[in-house]
Amino acid sequence: MGHAEVVYSKILNWRTKHLSEKNLVLLLSLLVGILSAFAAVILKTFIHLLQRFVETQLVAQNHWWYFVCPMLGIALASLFVKYIVKDDISHGVTKILFAISQRKSIIKSHNTWSSLIGSAITIGFGGSVGAEAPIVLTGSAIGSNLAKWFRLDQKTMMLMIGCGAAGAIGGIFQAPIAGLVFTLEVLLLDLTMTSVAPLLISSVTATAISYIATGETVLFKLLNYEPFALPRIPYYILLGIICGIVSLYFIRGMNTLERWFKEHVRLLAAKILVGGLSLGLLIYLFPPLYGEGYDVIIQLINGDSQSAFALSPIADFGNSSWVLLAYFILILLLKIVAAVATNGGGGVGGIFAPSLFMGAVLGFVVARSLNMLGVNVPETNFALIGMAGLMSGVMHAPLTGIFLIAELTGGYHLFMPLMIVSVVSYLTIKIFEPHSLYAIRLAQKGELLTHHKDRSVLTLMKMDNVLETDLQVIAPDMSLGELVKVIASSKRNIFPVVDRRNRLVGILPLDEVRNIMFQPRLYKRFTVSQLMLYPQAVILDTMPMDKVMEIFEDTGAWNLPVVDEKRHYIGFVSKSKIFNSYREVLVTFSEE
Repeated sequence: MGHAEVVYSKILNWRTKHLSEKNLVLLLSLLVGILSAFAAVILKTFIHLLQRFVETQLVAQNHWWYFVCPMLGIALASLFVKYIVKDDISHGVTKILFAISQRKSIIKSHNTWSSLIGSAITIGFGGSVGAEAPIVLTGSAIGSNLAKWFRLDQKTMMLMIGCGAAGAIGGIFQAPIAGLVFTLEVLLLDLTMTSVAPLLISSVTATAISYIATGETVLFKLLNYEPFALPRIPYYILLGIICGIVSLYFIRGMNTLERWFKEHVRLLAAKILVGGLSLGLLIYLFPPLYGEGYDVIIQLINGDSQSAFALSPIADFGNSSWVLLAYFILILLLKIVAAVATNGGGGVGGIFAPSLFMGAVLGFVVARSLNMLGVNVPETNFALIGMAGLMSGVMHAPLTGIFLIAELTGGYHLFMPLMIVSVVSYLTIKIFEPHSLYAIRLAQKGELLTHHKDRSVLTLMKMDNVLETDLQVIAPDMSLGELVKVIASSKRNIFPVVDRRNRLVGILPLDEVRNIMFQPRLYKRFTVSQLMLYPQAVILDTMPMDKVMEIFEDTGAWNLPVVDEKRHYIGFVSKSKIFNSYREVLVTFSEE
């Protein structure tokens, strides 16, 4: 045993003797908050240093650098991922949900640093994505690996992942309530008293350290606003509905574009070229698409839409209200293209910042349109509230949208319109899309845990745990006499019938032959193919367990055969076996 292993063993022994499980969890939640905060500060500092270099040394000298730099960032990030990380680190929050849904709650150790470097390079050079999903993955990886290091159980590891996410949001946004709410609303399953305290400790600790390191200032400083007025409630409801519809465009559009990139652009060089050229061209024509877009958000929530417009070559064609409105509508529609070009080209980033950016632009567009129609509404208020509305729709997280925007802007005085728009947006998107952008990829594979306890437990169950392979297989050309000999040695009352290629052709329940099996004169008269039945349904081995249960309920069957995609017989699954497995998982899964 090496020196490191001896020290590790001593630490674990000391912990067992002196720290209870509950106190260890609280201590680790504090440590996770500290480490997540330092990761967030390092990421923000690295991004700002790179952005300052690009903007002062390159773009300031020649506007064409807007075209070149994003491709350079994508190329560097993709090479870093391919040759150093050697693993996929995109879609950070989806990866966390996957880790939770697989019940292992294990996130690879390289995620504690790889997402930081990849996203800093991507965004620093102008990638049109956000740093928040990478930092959330980083924080969750820190929590997961600490829990694994201390050999904690799966339930506690899941909680530590949540602590890392809460600390990451608190650290990068200086928004402790949003960190807590995001974790409970998007990542974890149930709010319990045992989970609230560690999450709060991580979130508040990370926020405090971020304040100490970067200063006590809100990210989007709100300089002027109009107080909430009751007569404007119908317009806030309208904004909420539009936010829900645009959220649908965001989710469906991004999924479609990502799928296109994956299917049609396979070579690394082609990804860099297509993604980089597309992004560079978009940023050259629409400079607000550069980077996270937080400068543009600050301009819009403070009534300075002209500054964002003036940088574009399109401004040379005119400066009327209609041109300005059309310009921002194009930015709204093209933001997801820029984000997918960034990630699809090999960059690393999330959709937090794009959703905030599009929300601010959408709020401004709706307010400017209403004002041009003769309705008097404050464009600054609508830009701020639009961020909450779009985030609520895209993430299916209205509480996160409300509290995050209130904390980011100091806009607590607009809490009522924030709630109206967020809730209406959420209700609107739920009509069309049951899953958030984060969850939709897992939901399509049946690997998503939800706040619905029954469905969550079924998701945790795997086919391997309920598959029965002890049934005796029979051939269709077998005679009744041969079948009787098989029945005599079998302990089961159902028999799968397969051909020579092991493909399922039918099933034969014992009840079908019970009335003739004791008549020897019939043994050569009947064959299995004449007696067998076609199963009421067939289960694919790749089906999620909730879908399997739906099939059992629809058919009323108690036993169903399981096959692969080529219909090769694998085994049987019974409703009673599923119920037994369900009960075992529920005991483990439930909070005591």
